[in-house]
Amino acid sequence: MATEFDPDEVVRQVTESLVRKFPDRDSGSVETLVRAQVDLLKDRPIHDYVSVLAERAVKKQLKHR
Repeated sequence: MATEFDPDEVVRQVTESLVRKFPDRDSGSVETLVRAQVDLLKDRPIHDYVSVLAERAVKKQLKHR
């Protein structure tokens, strides 16, 4: 049974995860990056992977800054 997709909840969860992994980064900046990734992915047909894909994309960006 699929759960209801809530982009704001995905942003919150992924941001929290990344802030723990990158404590030296500003949480507001991380949230902005996460929200941009979620916005790019939210219209895809399978929402189960949006959080994973968004986290991977932002983690890659944070590592290269």
